Amino acid sequence: MAVPNKSNTSPLPFLLMGIPGLEDLHMWFSIPFCFTYIMTLLGNSMVLLAVRLDKDLHEPMYYFISMLAVIDLIFTTAVVPKMLGVFWLGSREIVFEACFIQMFFIHTFTAVESGVLLAMSFDRYVAICNPLRYTTILTSSRTVQIGLLSLARGAAVMTPLMCLLTSLPYCKDRLIPHSYCEHMAVGQLACADPSVSHLYSIIVATLLVGTDSVLITFSYGAILRSVLRLPSRDARLKSLSTCGSHVSIILLFYVGGLLSMYLQMFSLGLAPHTQVLVADFYLTVPPMLNPLIYGMKMKQIRNGIFRLLERL
Repeated sequence: MAVPNKSNTSPLPFLLMGIPGLEDLHMWFSIPFCFTYIMTLLGNSMVLLAVRLDKDLHEPMYYFISMLAVIDLIFTTAVVPKMLGVFWLGSREIVFEACFIQMFFIHTFTAVESGVLLAMSFDRYVAICNPLRYTTILTSSRTVQIGLLSLARGAAVMTPLMCLLTSLPYCKDRLIPHSYCEHMAVGQLACADPSVSHLYSIIVATLLVGTDSVLITFSYGAILRSVLRLPSRDARLKSLSTCGSHVSIILLFYVGGLLSMYLQMFSLGLAPHTQVLVADFYLTVPPMLNPLIYGMKMKQIRNGIFRLLERL
């Protein structure tokens, strides 16, 4: 990550406002955010342990689910502890470097999650449309390679954004009207024109989301055609049930992400605290719901968690 250049007057810390205009209610808002964080830690940790300890779950599909659980844990841990510090202790200060590190983790792992969701759709496509070649196409080593490629892609596209932002001189008010270091809000504090970084972030987000969502749609379109051709009603229901959890997670991720991103760019007449709350809930609620969706929709994961609880 680039080091701030000498044009900065000094690497002074930024100050997080939390939820602008609702500072008196921070203690009350902290309750649902604390609850979602605890549930995120418990739910995703249980999924990881179940996949790790249950040999029946040592398959590519569950490895991808494990990757998603790791991403959710990193994602929320980068945001929620500092957010709760703001709400509970009034600890609004965040040092210059920590602000950009937090920003890097948020945006990088958002991109990584998109890549993993695409990989999960490919996994289901091969399993349903070409089952005889599933074990040869998606080996354990290839699954790990796909995960590493998603991580490399996320870091590669976000590093230039961090370089653009950290190279700007920050000599204005250091008050960020947000609960975390949201990159557009931080860019507005620069003394120089941040339009290049904003344009880069919009282009990258649009290309990533657009490309991944089109490929995911293509995969599930092919899956749906194959499922409808199955002669057995039970086989059709089983295939649709397995894909249902993936589709639910995909919709939650993309719809919530696009809503949050465009509300940051275009206020649409909404109050600032509404924009901030939408962004905060997008960063905290989906990571909590993902393991619950696995448990409700996927019998194998649910049974694996039950077997793990019986051992404790």
